[in-house]
Amino acid sequence: MTPDPSAAPEGTRNPPETETPPVLDEALLDADGSLYVFAYGSLIWKPGFAVEGAHPALLRGYHRRFCIRSTRYRGTPERPGLVLGLDRGGACRGVALRVARSRAAEVLGYLHEREMSGGSYHQMRLKVRLLDEGRDVRAVAYVVDRRSDTYCAGLGPDEAARAIGLGIGAMGSNRDYLLNTVSQLRALGVRDAALERLADLLPPVGAASGNNRAGEKPDRKSRG
Repeated sequence: MTPDPSAAPEGTRNPPETETPPVLDEALLDADGSLYVFAYGSLIWKPGFAVEGAHPALLRGYHRRFCIRSTRYRGTPERPGLVLGLDRGGACRGVALRVARSRAAEVLGYLHEREMSGGSYHQMRLKVRLLDEGRDVRAVAYVVDRRSDTYCAGLGPDEAARAIGLGIGAMGSNRDYLLNTVSQLRALGVRDAALERLADLLPPVGAASGNNRAGEKPDRKSRG
């Protein structure tokens, strides 16, 4: 079966246990020797791996956005949903998940399978601010690939909310994905205005389908 070219399931299994330990890319570790993963969506509430610490964190230069079409896990080819990516510009409040060095290689392998199998993201090492400790660390973050055919740049809030409200895939409803993220962010004291607006614009449960522009191939001119 072809992998969903949007986002893989959130925390559906533990990192793989293999007879041969995976090779660790030392360049992805922070100076303190730990691996930090910047969580801004489902990784906040379903990381799928053991964490040594979870720190409220700020990433500058990118913002959280429903900009990736999902045709398997949060939608179907006939009724695509939308999932989150980090898009350029602005800033993003999230959680920096700290992973022990001894687990870093297998966690990176798990994240590669979860986030990178469909070609929707770039894995990047970015500076994030740990807000509870007042210091900067380097964290792995998954940034949307604007060249991907799953990148949806031209949807307005009403269209995006409709796609999210109607999308249902292998991992459940797209509506729940949005509302869970909003709820977890609120618990962290974060009110993401764009996501809050999408939640307010969701169509009633059971609304008629109609046209869903998330299923259209994005206009490459809009990718900027």
